[in-house]
Parts: sequence; C-alpha cells; structure tokens
Amino acid sequence: MARVKRGVTSHAKHKKTFQAAKGFYGRRKNTIRAAKAAVDRSMQYAYRDRKNRKRTFRALWIQRLNAAVREHGLTYSVFMGGLIKAGLELDRKTLSALAIDDAAAFAAVVETVKGALGAEAKAA
Repeated sequence: MARVKRGVTSHAKHKKTFQAAKGFYGRRKNTIRAAKAAVDRSMQYAYRDRKNRKRTFRALWIQRLNAAVREHGLTYSVFMGGLIKAGLELDRKTLSALAIDDAAAFAAVVETVKGALGAEAKAA
C-alpha cells in the first residue's frame, strides 16, 4: 500500500493562515506557529470588538444628541423622556444624524418634544 504524504494538505492550511496574517509584523507573518497564534488572537479581538463597536457608536450618538439638545435648553434625559411622551419613535442614530445634517428638522423635533413636555407639566 502506498504511503500518504500530507504536504499538500498542510501547505493549504498554512496558506490560509498566512493569508489571514498578511500585514502582521515580524515572525507573526511568516512562521506558522507564531502566525497561527497571532491569527487566533486577532479573531478573538475581532469577535469582541464587533460587539464593542455597537456600544461605542451608541455612546457617540448620545454625546452628540446631548450637545445638540442643550443648545435648545434641554438635557439628553429630559429630551428622551419627552420623545416617548410625544410618541415619536426615532432612534438615537437617526436623531444624531438629523442634528448634524438638518438642524431645522432637529429643531422641529425638539419643539415637538417641548410641546409634549409642556402639556405633561400642565396636566400634572
């Protein structure tokens, strides 16, 4: 029975790892043992940071909204509470983009929220 040589399979697996390690510094890009460890770690970081990106962007939108709303005499938390009372279903990403790109439309949203908050205060 002929013996099986596994070089082709190994080279194919190594090639995949080296392709993923492209751009790494030093031995991490051209030595299979170091490259495999670096690629495995990079995959863990990528998985973790896909989750963290969502948190980071939400925090950025909140900061932008807070700054934009304070120009109209409200705080972020009061504004978000008024948004719910006004029955407006706009997410933070949309509101942030509105505040940056279309100040007039954002001002109209803020006035609607202020109206809802004023009606709430008068009812109480």
